[in-house]
Amino acid sequence: MLFGDYQPPSFDELIDEAGKPRDAAAALVSHLERLGIEEIEERQHAANLSIEAAGITFTVYSEGDGIDRAWPLDIVPRVISRREWDRVEAGLVQRLTALNRFIADVYGAQQIFHDGHIPRQLIDHSPGFRPECRGAEPAHGVWAHICGSDLVRGSDGTIFVLEDNLRVPSGVSYMLENREITKRVFPDLFAHQSILPVDAYPERLRRILASLSPLGDAAVIAVLTPGIHNSAYFEHCFLAHQMGVELVEGRDLFVDEDRLFLRTISGPVRVDVLYRRVDDTFLDPEVFRKDSALGVPGILRAWKAGNVAIANAPGTGVADDKAVYSYVPDMIRYYLDQEPILANVPTYQCGEVEDRAFVLDHLSELVVKPANESGGYGIVIGPMATRDELDRCAKDIRNDPRGYVAQPVVNLSVVPTICEGRLAPRHVDLRPFTILGAESYVSCGGLTRVARQEGSLVVNSSQGGGSKDTWVVDTDAKPAAAVTEQLAANSPAPGQQTTDQQTADRQTPDQQTPDQQANRQGAV
Repeated sequence: MLFGDYQPPSFDELIDEAGKPRDAAAALVSHLERLGIEEIEERQHAANLSIEAAGITFTVYSEGDGIDRAWPLDIVPRVISRREWDRVEAGLVQRLTALNRFIADVYGAQQIFHDGHIPRQLIDHSPGFRPECRGAEPAHGVWAHICGSDLVRGSDGTIFVLEDNLRVPSGVSYMLENREITKRVFPDLFAHQSILPVDAYPERLRRILASLSPLGDAAVIAVLTPGIHNSAYFEHCFLAHQMGVELVEGRDLFVDEDRLFLRTISGPVRVDVLYRRVDDTFLDPEVFRKDSALGVPGILRAWKAGNVAIANAPGTGVADDKAVYSYVPDMIRYYLDQEPILANVPTYQCGEVEDRAFVLDHLSELVVKPANESGGYGIVIGPMATRDELDRCAKDIRNDPRGYVAQPVVNLSVVPTICEGRLAPRHVDLRPFTILGAESYVSCGGLTRVARQEGSLVVNSSQGGGSKDTWVVDTDAKPAAAVTEQLAANSPAPGQQTTDQQTADRQTPDQQTPDQQANRQGAV
């Protein structure tokens, strides 16, 4: 029996405490049991071949120099019910709305500081704070148009927001690729139950970007990439191709009379909206790093003059600071007069004397994070750290208290994962993507990241973690029992394949541009 000896150490996304499938996962669990582990592994092998043939790679930086590897997808998906997802979606829109109000306030009246809800020095010492952005008024009052939120579920089933990624959030291309592959691996499941689609994301992103210009759909939109050596270059290519817009580097652009232009063989073309995947530091050498060859001289002037929209706007990193994160619930109450729908993980500010003393006394029990790193870099998980690692961490905190925060260890939820001839529980988090402009949109699911080692809580792909597709299942669209019964009638015996599966295995990956095929890489 496939789940006979399956013992999850914490909340399991597919199996409940009684060992029964959760309602939204009932059809999937029944299908997996009928397939058996040998057939599941065969389908995993087919998925791996598809990934390799398509050249979908990512970069691991935790092993010294960046190493390109095939994108690690485990085909057993995470499943969430539509009813639960509706609440998550509302919470993400609420959160991004409040964060945008906060960013506008920081670069405007700074009323939240005057009213004493957030200490001003927290912002003054934030590396993401850009005084040059004061007085800017982006379209619709939106500064952060794209957010990749990291969600975790604790042992009691509560979903928490762990991080708000607002600068240049990545991973959405892998979410879309994962879905294309699992649709081929489990065609029967997609045919016979209501799994909400994710493939609308590129078009919704294009619509929201177009809404930032008075020209609307006639606006010229471009994606600004640092270039081929960037770890997320594949994603830049992918999104530009999917949206049908230009992929450009800084050298392709210039500013004239505070307007942004693209160099073409037919002459300059004015750019109305720029989706930038270049960090603030490198965006404008006139204002930020003088030696940057990745940005465009004068682009900040063009943006502040209202002649080009930039997503995400310069300066949004001020809200992408883990020291600011703990105040987001206060922002929601202050700006929106609402209670937060999604909770934060309790957070200790090492810049505060009392919090710092507690953290230093309890290092072995806490997770310590640099306030302005991403991708899992610099994190120390106290219960798993050596004495030397804890001593170095304590020294770092004392040397730069503002640069660190600490949180209790969250025993992340788990999902069954293929491990050497069996399904075993592995810890996961979830990165859904929220976009905001004249309208809002939240991806129906997101990128589930999975720790590949038993007991590990490190899920970041850039640190060697893997990924899963995320299915938001509308159980009200068709009763789960009816789906299970229909699938049982259609399912093959272990070791056999359905005609749909045989056909799917022979399908070639979707055609990509030459740049996409050559540079499918990204670290998440």
